[in-house]
Amino acid sequence: MAQSSSPVSGLAERYAGSLFDLAKEDGSIPTVESDLGRFEALIDGSEDMRRLIESPVFSADEQFRAVSAIVDKAGIKGLTGNFLRVVAKNRRIFAVPAMIRAFRRIAAADRGEVSAEVVSAHALSAQQEKELAATLKDVAGKDVVIALTVDPSLLGGMIVRMGSRQIDTSLKTKLDSLKLALKEVG
Repeated sequence: MAQSSSPVSGLAERYAGSLFDLAKEDGSIPTVESDLGRFEALIDGSEDMRRLIESPVFSADEQFRAVSAIVDKAGIKGLTGNFLRVVAKNRRIFAVPAMIRAFRRIAAADRGEVSAEVVSAHALSAQQEKELAATLKDVAGKDVVIALTVDPSLLGGMIVRMGSRQIDTSLKTKLDSLKLALKEVG
């Protein structure tokens, strides 16, 4: 698996790898994956939560107490709850979103799956998602788990990222390319 040169991604990979090893040993990979998803939803849904995670103003003790309270209130117990507390105590809470993405990649690879991030201009129907998954499976040669997000600014089309590959068929990119080409001509 190719690793990024970013210090945060290296840190995230190490923590996620350790969490994955513990979860595999414990037989709790699906539970940990689900709990991490719930914690990620809390981050995405709250500006205060993002500030807690991203701001260096909070001390390790403040972050630990806040994360502990949030984890308890959300019912995230066991390995995932302990992991999030340790991350907060070690002042690494800023890297949790990257750790969650890394854990998902590691878990998918362990299941023989490949993950693909798809950004589309509008929500895809169930049939369109199924066809996209089948097409990506043909390309990857493995089952593909799709993380779909909607970005209306694309105007039309989609952007697919799978591993180090990116396919951009968005109307926005095509229009930007055309605008650049017209500027070069004139």
